[in-house]
Amino acid sequence: MLVLLLAFASCSFTSKTFSNPDKDKLLMQVIKFVLEQGHFDPLAIDDDFSAELFKDYVESMDPVKRYFYESDYKDFEKFKLTIDDQIIASDITFFNITNQVILKRIEEAKVIYKDILSKPFDYTIDETFETDYDKIDFVKNKKQMKERWRKQLKFSTLSNYDDLYAQEKLAKKNDASYVMKTEAEIEKESREATLKSLDIYFNDNIDDLERHDWFALYIDAIVGEFDPHTYYLAPRNKEVFDERMAGKLEGIGARLTKNMDYIKIVELISGGPAWRSQELEVEDVILKVKQEDEEFPVNIVGMRINDAIKYIKGPKGTKVTLTIKKIDGTIKDIVITRDIVELVETYAKSSLVKKDNKTFGVINLPAFYVDFQDYKKVNAAIDVKNEIERLKAEGMEGLVLDLRNNGGGSLPTVVDMAGLFIEEGPIVQVRSTGEAKEVLEDNDRAIAWDGPLVILVNEISASASEIMAAAMQDYKRAIVIGSKQTYGKGTVQNVINLNNMLRSNTSGDLGALALTTQKYYRINGGSVQLEGVKSDVKVPGRFSFIDVGEKDKENPLPWDEIDAADYTVWDNYFDYNQTINKSKERMSNNAQLKLIEENAKWVKSKIDETTFSLNYRKYKENIDINEEESKRFDAISKYKTNLTFESHAYEKALFASDTTDLKEKRERWHLSLSKDVYIEEALNVLEDLKTYGIKKIAKVKD
Repeated sequence: MLVLLLAFASCSFTSKTFSNPDKDKLLMQVIKFVLEQGHFDPLAIDDDFSAELFKDYVESMDPVKRYFYESDYKDFEKFKLTIDDQIIASDITFFNITNQVILKRIEEAKVIYKDILSKPFDYTIDETFETDYDKIDFVKNKKQMKERWRKQLKFSTLSNYDDLYAQEKLAKKNDASYVMKTEAEIEKESREATLKSLDIYFNDNIDDLERHDWFALYIDAIVGEFDPHTYYLAPRNKEVFDERMAGKLEGIGARLTKNMDYIKIVELISGGPAWRSQELEVEDVILKVKQEDEEFPVNIVGMRINDAIKYIKGPKGTKVTLTIKKIDGTIKDIVITRDIVELVETYAKSSLVKKDNKTFGVINLPAFYVDFQDYKKVNAAIDVKNEIERLKAEGMEGLVLDLRNNGGGSLPTVVDMAGLFIEEGPIVQVRSTGEAKEVLEDNDRAIAWDGPLVILVNEISASASEIMAAAMQDYKRAIVIGSKQTYGKGTVQNVINLNNMLRSNTSGDLGALALTTQKYYRINGGSVQLEGVKSDVKVPGRFSFIDVGEKDKENPLPWDEIDAADYTVWDNYFDYNQTINKSKERMSNNAQLKLIEENAKWVKSKIDETTFSLNYRKYKENIDINEEESKRFDAISKYKTNLTFESHAYEKALFASDTTDLKEKRERWHLSLSKDVYIEEALNVLEDLKTYGIKKIAKVKD
């Protein structure tokens, strides 16, 4: 990659180098150059590329099919096989035409939604609404368009209606003299809330979008055809990216993604406001957002994720109310006080645990973090090594490295970390297009921990996490416990500042491009791309039946393999095969895991339900049924082991002078560990490794 960057630097252009100084066309040319020269597997920009881009771009502009008509689509279709020619010629005609149409349709939509919301909805009519938009076509005329909007707005307003109706009943229950609002009053108020939400969305978000914002979406669609991890960072988004890299986030302390129409929580940052609330969870869906000085919430269903984040983020100390749909289908309002979230909260932490007179250690690692400006100052490998030393000082006999939900991070860091557990040898193989593979090795013969090791993973463990788990598995250095497979991301990205492509640029900031430049491979030659790392002991989890991996993304790069590196399996006295078989036997009879699997299947069945009644009685019945069904899974959160976790001496000494609530954070973490069936089994495995290791040593001595 260094050679590539040097090549870019030596080919720095001036704006005049390109055929047209227009910024959009200039950006198109620079993007095309970087993709062709730098992407690991550059695609041919041909008719097949054009057809796929056409489909994906139109879908991204109107994912719920409430703007474009069938006639619009047919007009766009004339360009289906010529967009590639336009990209090559830096021609933006297709963008210009689609952009003109979407802006026109948005203005028409403003009239439609205001007209519909000026009249009452009849919730006694038996009709349904389909939320899987792949199952519906573009409308043919204005009458059909208005009907589509009517059903969508009725569906959105139905949850408002239910919320208000429940509030009225609760007020009456608490005060017998309270006079409840009539159904007509509740219906009107719920409609007004929807209207207010849409007014804010269109006025504060859509109307604020300028031409360059729309063009950024077009560029992002183009680069996204290459693979899921190549994406365009417009100047405004690059600022957010840089803010995250600087180590601070201001808001609720949650990472979000968009799935279909919904904004979903994918991570809670330890120590952040959302984490401290103890009410939000990964996979929760945010339906509405209300500011503390606003009377009505904003419905963010169907909203672009960047627009939704504008409402969720906010200055430190301000309150925001989130209407959340839990994974079991229940809906509740949660108030969060925003704060500054230091990313130091995502650093490695460890705990001691006693089990049958043995002392074990648990290290939780949320990410393979590093400060590239000061490698020794902030480095996950150094932090994990320090935690190991602190645990060893108190008699640790086995270690659990928890990589669940770890999305990856620095490649050099994971190489250094893997080296903590082996004497020396290859850790991962990396390949760039047209170049010989590079084997990244641990050359330090020092070992921080040579005892029993278990690595915990799940479907969200990705990238560097997969390198770590794969290396330890190939060396037979650790037993991997977790999901059927990990995420399956076997690619490496670099962020290219597009402004560096130009020596003299008078067109303004061009933004940046996150670019897939390499693939990495296990030391046995296999790739984790798509297939992930398969656990030695497979256990069900909450994501077992949900599409969350690389294989479920658009345009993933294919799986392949290369020659194995030269490595020697760990020379140890532990009986891994017997330990794995014993763990599998325990897990197959574990009642908690069976309940977790049943819950995962039930959740998947709820996700697969895409058609909903717009009859309030039936809508409410369905909600009540879901809530009743979910009660049988309450035991999952009530599970308790007989294990007790505590901080090591170094951390206890910090509690006395701590001003960051460290003690409270650790106590909450220890409590969650004591209710974690996967941690419990990992400790069982460590105990077995110790037991079978002793027997094996005795047999060798005999």
